Parts: sequence; C-alpha cells; structure tokens
Amino acid sequence: MKPYPFDSSNHLLSDLDGFRVEIDEAKERADIVLHRPPFNIISMLQRDQFGAVFATPDRDPKVRVIVLRAEGENFSSGGKIAGFLEQTPEHVSELAINVAAPERCHKPVIAQVRGYCFGVGFELSLACDFRIASETAQFALPEMRIGMISGSGGSARLLHMIGIGRTKDMVMRAKRIPGHQAADWGFVTECVADAELEATVAALVDELRGFSPLAQRTIKGVLNSGNNVSVNGAIEIEGQAYGRLRSSEDFAEGVASFQDKRKPVFKGR
Repeated sequence: MKPYPFDSSNHLLSDLDGFRVEIDEAKERADIVLHRPPFNIISMLQRDQFGAVFATPDRDPKVRVIVLRAEGENFSSGGKIAGFLEQTPEHVSELAINVAAPERCHKPVIAQVRGYCFGVGFELSLACDFRIASETAQFALPEMRIGMISGSGGSARLLHMIGIGRTKDMVMRAKRIPGHQAADWGFVTECVADAELEATVAALVDELRGFSPLAQRTIKGVLNSGNNVSVNGAIEIEGQAYGRLRSSEDFAEGVASFQDKRKPVFKGR
C-alpha cells in the first residue's frame, strides 16, 4: 500500500493527527489507520479530520472498499479526556457528526478490531458497515466510570443493534464485552482468531468488490434510512430504490451474465 494522495490545498488534511491513510489501487482498497500506539487515543483534532478523511476516498473511483484499522494490539482505548474540558458545550454536543463519517460513506466501510475498542473508538466502529473482530477484542462504553455518558452515537446505535436490555446492561454498568460475545449479541459481524484477522478482512474486501458498486451504495442508503423510519416507510424507500435500479447498466449486465453463466463486469452505473 502507498500513502493516499490528499489534495494539498485542504489544510485540514495536510497534517493528520494520530492516523494515516493508505491506498492499494490493485485491490481498490483504502485503509484509514489509527497510529498512536499503544492505545490509539483519539484527539479532538482527529475527530474533526475524520469527516474529510472518510469523504475523500469515498469520492475516489479507484476505491471500492474502505477499511478502518489500527496499529498495535489495540484498536482504540477511547478519546483524550482532557480534550473535552477544553471545548465549548456546543462543540462537544456535535461530536457525533464527525464520528458518523463512515456511515455517510456511500461505499462499504469495514472496521478491523483487535484489543481495546472503547469509547469513541467503539462509537467510530459502530458507524461502519461491518465489524470484524479478533478474539482479543473487548468492546465498551466506559464513560459512566467518570460520571459521563457516550456522546458520539454509541448508545443510540447499540440500542438499534442489540435492544434496550442488552444496551442498558452494557452501558449503564460500563461492561467490557469480549469479541465472541459481541458476535453472539450481533454488533460484531464476525469474531476470528487473532492471526486470521487481516486475512478475514482482506477476503471480505474482495467479496464486496465483486458486487455492483451502484447496487451496493444504493442498498447501504436504503438500510441506513430504513433503520430510522417505520416498517412501511422502509418498504417505500426500498421500493423506490428498486425501481430506479431496474434501468441501470449494472442490472442489465447482471441479468445478461446470469443468463450467459459468466462472471458479471459491473461499472457502477
């Protein structure tokens, strides 16, 4: 992989704080890599940079899948607590906007997690589409221990994923949930042996690259929107998107390839 070529005129991205971005054009993959080991603590500036950092490869036609991962034995132990005390109430009340950057991406985003995944690190992973964890992973929203609550969407996303009972048990007690239990509860896609983590993520990247980019970004939008409305509303959103895709080149290619018994060649239009 090589460093991602950000536009030098974007001053927010000229000096990334605590992370880097890499691209592998052959695999159509961009990696956002937390690198403030051993705990990859996330600063306020880093949060502000996330929005622009995720949006850039999301617009790049050379990228099909984005992977969020970290250097070392831990994904992230959370945010820099001192940074909260330096910010205005207005600023900290909007922290969830930047942490939601993976969710706003049209392309699939995978979180590759080992070790500690706490606080804002956990919240950031919850905004991704897939969470692949190693057996060493531990997940927690520990803010209750310092007289605070999660403020970047963590408890809200968990509520939708695992229900109110498990969310209260986890958040109100600041419990650490190991990787296998997280997979059983459903907020982790898959939990694998630590030595298999990178290969499992790489295989998922290749699998996702095989689908139509247009259908992929369409269903991501449908599911994200449908998660916030009634069942009838979600069905309406799905139906409208289905109707639009019927006239796409990718759908025509998919039907033709099925009939010809060959692998489809999708172009994302």
